[in-house]
Amino acid sequence: MAGRYSSIPAIPTGGIANWQGAVLGALKENVELLTNQRNEADRVSVALTRGDVTVLPADSLGLQGVTARGNGFTISGREVAALEDQVKLIEDVQQLIADVAYLRNVLNTLINQLRG
Repeated sequence: MAGRYSSIPAIPTGGIANWQGAVLGALKENVELLTNQRNEADRVSVALTRGDVTVLPADSLGLQGVTARGNGFTISGREVAALEDQVKLIEDVQQLIADVAYLRNVLNTLINQLRG
C-alpha cells in the first residue's frame, strides 16, 4: 500500500528573497525524496509508510504456555515436584527461550524495516 502524494509546484524565481527560495527549494526536495517523487532507484530517502511495515500475525507465532504444575510428593515434610513435572518445567523453559529468541528476530526484522 503506497501513499498517494500530490506533486509540488515549482518554487517561484521572482518576488521572494534568495534565502526564502533556498529554504523552499530544500523543503520541496526533501518532500519529493520522502514521497519518492524523484524515483530514486535505491529508495534510501523514501519515508516509511504503514503499508511498508510487515510482521507476522500474533496467532502465527506458535507461542506455548507453561504446563508444569509441581504436583509431587511430601518428603521430610516438604512438597517436592515429581520428576515428570520437573521435566515438563525444563521443556517449558526451553520453549520460552525459543519463543523469546523468535520474538527478538521478529522485532529486529521490524526495526530493520523501519530503518530502511
